Amino acid sequence: MSKDLIKAFDALEAEKGIKADVLVAAVEEALKKAYEKNYNKAENVEVDFNQKTGNIKVFAVKTVVEEVENPYEEMSLADAKERHRGYDLGDQIKIEVTPSNFGRLAAQAARGIIMQKIREAERQVVYDNFSQYEGEVLTGEVEREDSRYLYIILPGDQEAAMAQSDRMPNEHYVLGDKIKVVVSEVKSEAKGPQIFVSRTRPELVKRLFEAEVPEVYDGTVEIKSVAREAGDRSKIAVYSHNENLDAVGTMVGQRGSRVQAVVNELAGENMDIVEWEEDPAAFIKNALNPAEVVEVLFDPRDERAVTVLVPDYQLSLAIGKRGQNARLAARLTQFKIDIKPESERDSVLASFKEPLVAKTNQPETSVDELEIDEN
Repeated sequence: MSKDLIKAFDALEAEKGIKADVLVAAVEEALKKAYEKNYNKAENVEVDFNQKTGNIKVFAVKTVVEEVENPYEEMSLADAKERHRGYDLGDQIKIEVTPSNFGRLAAQAARGIIMQKIREAERQVVYDNFSQYEGEVLTGEVEREDSRYLYIILPGDQEAAMAQSDRMPNEHYVLGDKIKVVVSEVKSEAKGPQIFVSRTRPELVKRLFEAEVPEVYDGTVEIKSVAREAGDRSKIAVYSHNENLDAVGTMVGQRGSRVQAVVNELAGENMDIVEWEEDPAAFIKNALNPAEVVEVLFDPRDERAVTVLVPDYQLSLAIGKRGQNARLAARLTQFKIDIKPESERDSVLASFKEPLVAKTNQPETSVDELEIDEN
């Protein structure tokens, strides 16, 4: 049995990454309990499992004392001296007490405990492996579905769960489909690690562009923020750290090849790519693309609120279908955006006790102290 355990340890370490030391410690603890149970012994014992030979030995551990009060855990100094003259008070002596049939009985009794430790170690390995992938994109295969989750098999045959809210509303998943998902959360639970994945998180858009655009991957072009309504439209704000490189054009690619690859992966989801600006008014103007912005009025009562004036005939374009364009722009810029027609400028200013105006064509009048969340 012990030699079989050694072979099993080697296989588990090679196949599942479970260290042999972890398993040996589990075996020794299990065999200690088996000894106490099967032989009704009250000694303070240690079990030594030799990883090379597979031999199992049980030792009673006793402390050398002047006067023995507990014979199971103590030995008198006189008795210790009979064993070896070098012993002194406080020393610990190990005495082998391995029963002749201990290997068979102990291994049988310990089997359940050993398997439990192995399962725990396997779960920890899975958790450690996948927790580092949170926020990253992996390719998985649709396995099955129940009333709560769609289950995806990730690399390493690890099962992950995708809730209804994390599924693209314009997609229908079929058994065996290969899909790219972002690892949204890894939980360590009693029954084992639970991995959750998503197709709707903004991180998926960012990671797909990183894979498609080398300049994003190496940091030359930075994706400052992403606002997304999965399956319909996303807005992405980008900034070039190279003044000679156009960030938006780099993301789009020649003849739109780069952005189209991401659109195809996301089942036709539209992509609005805009340039990030340090000046809040200019950034808000870009974020409301394709609408033309005449003026951005900052509300002196709320540093994160603005009223945007657009030509009267472009009001519906600026707001977007069901308010989507304005909603995504607000998420992208982290400003509360109220869109008004240019004809209502006077009434908007009248609503401000001390109006603070920043025109998009006059950036020097913008509010410098307002900062955009760049994440």
